[in-house]
Amino acid sequence: MPAELAQRHCQALEGHPAMTADEITTHLARVSGWQLVSGALEKRFDFPDFHHTVGFVNALAWIANAEDHHPDLALSYGHCSVRFNTHSVGGISINDFICAAKVDALLPKRSA
Repeated sequence: MPAELAQRHCQALEGHPAMTADEITTHLARVSGWQLVSGALEKRFDFPDFHHTVGFVNALAWIANAEDHHPDLALSYGHCSVRFNTHSVGGISINDFICAAKVDALLPKRSA
Protein backbone atom coordinates (compact mmCIF):
# COMPACT_ATOMS: atom_id res chain seq x y z
CA MET A 1 0.00 0.00 0.00
CA PRO A 2 1.45 3.42 -0.96
CA ALA A 3 0.43 5.02 2.36
CA GLU A 4 2.55 2.48 4.24
CA LEU A 5 5.54 3.30 2.04
CA ALA A 6 5.02 7.04 2.55
CA GLN A 7 5.18 6.56 6.34
CA ARG A 8 8.60 4.92 6.19
CA HIS A 9 11.96 6.68 6.15
CA CYS A 10 15.02 6.08 4.03
CA GLN A 11 17.94 4.22 5.56
CA ALA A 12 21.63 4.16 4.66
CA LEU A 13 22.11 1.18 2.34
CA GLU A 14 25.85 1.27 1.64
CA GLY A 15 26.99 -2.31 1.03
CA HIS A 16 23.46 -3.65 0.46
CA PRO A 17 22.45 -5.16 -2.88
CA ALA A 18 20.08 -3.48 -5.31
CA MET A 19 16.55 -4.87 -5.57
CA THR A 20 16.02 -7.80 -7.88
CA ALA A 21 13.81 -7.49 -10.97
CA ASP A 22 11.04 -9.39 -9.15
CA GLU A 23 11.24 -7.08 -6.11
CA ILE A 24 11.10 -4.02 -8.38
CA THR A 25 8.05 -5.38 -10.23
CA THR A 26 6.27 -6.07 -6.93
CA HIS A 27 6.97 -2.58 -5.62
CA LEU A 28 6.06 -0.85 -8.90
CA ALA A 29 2.51 -2.12 -8.38
CA ARG A 30 2.44 -0.10 -5.15
CA VAL A 31 3.30 3.31 -6.69
CA SER A 32 0.91 4.44 -9.39
CA GLY A 33 2.38 5.83 -12.59
CA TRP A 34 6.03 5.19 -11.78
CA GLN A 35 8.03 3.23 -14.33
CA LEU A 36 11.44 1.64 -14.51
CA VAL A 37 13.36 3.65 -17.14
CA SER A 38 17.08 3.11 -17.76
CA GLY A 39 17.77 1.86 -14.24
CA ALA A 40 15.71 4.45 -12.37
CA LEU A 41 12.15 4.95 -11.15
CA GLU A 42 10.65 7.72 -13.23
CA LYS A 43 7.38 9.64 -13.32
CA ARG A 44 6.25 12.81 -15.07
CA PHE A 45 4.04 15.26 -13.18
CA ASP A 46 2.02 17.81 -15.19
CA PHE A 47 0.91 21.23 -13.92
CA PRO A 48 -1.09 24.14 -15.35
CA ASP A 49 1.79 26.62 -15.19
CA PHE A 50 5.34 27.30 -14.05
CA HIS A 51 4.28 28.57 -10.63
CA HIS A 52 2.61 25.24 -9.77
CA THR A 53 5.53 23.26 -11.19
CA VAL A 54 8.07 25.14 -9.07
CA GLY A 55 5.86 24.80 -5.99
CA PHE A 56 5.87 21.03 -6.52
CA VAL A 57 9.65 21.01 -6.97
CA ASN A 58 10.12 23.01 -3.75
CA ALA A 59 7.98 20.54 -1.79
CA LEU A 60 9.82 17.62 -3.39
CA ALA A 61 13.17 19.19 -2.45
CA TRP A 62 12.07 19.40 1.18
CA ILE A 63 11.23 15.67 1.16
CA ALA A 64 14.50 14.78 -0.58
CA ASN A 65 16.54 16.69 1.98
CA ALA A 66 14.59 15.27 4.93
CA GLU A 67 15.13 11.73 3.63
CA ASP A 68 18.69 12.39 2.38
CA HIS A 69 17.69 10.75 -0.91
CA HIS A 70 17.84 13.08 -3.88
CA PRO A 71 16.26 12.56 -7.32
CA ASP A 72 17.26 13.80 -10.73
CA LEU A 73 14.75 16.37 -11.95
CA ALA A 74 13.88 17.64 -15.42
CA LEU A 75 11.89 20.84 -14.99
CA SER A 76 9.91 22.69 -17.64
CA TYR A 77 7.09 25.25 -17.74
CA GLY A 78 4.24 22.84 -17.01
CA HIS A 79 5.83 19.60 -15.96
CA CYS A 80 8.56 17.96 -13.94
CA SER A 81 10.05 14.51 -14.52
CA VAL A 82 11.40 12.85 -11.38
CA ARG A 83 13.96 10.01 -11.40
CA PHE A 84 15.04 8.07 -8.32
CA ASN A 85 17.75 5.46 -8.03
CA THR A 86 20.21 4.57 -5.29
CA HIS A 87 23.82 5.12 -6.27
CA SER A 88 25.17 3.38 -3.15
CA VAL A 89 23.58 0.06 -4.20
CA GLY A 90 24.07 0.51 -7.93
CA GLY A 91 20.38 0.29 -8.79
CA ILE A 92 16.93 0.50 -7.30
CA SER A 93 16.32 0.22 -3.54
CA ILE A 94 13.43 0.49 -1.14
CA ASN A 95 14.48 4.13 -0.57
CA ASP A 96 13.44 4.93 -4.15
CA PHE A 97 9.97 3.54 -3.56
CA ILE A 98 9.64 5.29 -0.19
CA CYS A 99 10.45 8.63 -1.81
CA ALA A 100 8.20 7.93 -4.81
CA ALA A 101 5.29 7.34 -2.42
CA LYS A 102 6.11 10.52 -0.47
CA VAL A 103 6.22 12.56 -3.69
CA ASP A 104 2.87 11.09 -4.81
CA ALA A 105 1.37 12.09 -1.45
CA LEU A 106 2.07 15.74 -2.28
CA LEU A 107 -0.71 15.79 -4.86
CA PRO A 108 -4.44 15.18 -4.51
CA LYS A 109 -5.69 11.82 -5.71
CA ARG A 110 -7.53 12.00 -9.02
CA SER A 111 -10.67 9.97 -9.52
CA ALA A 112 -10.82 7.69 -12.52
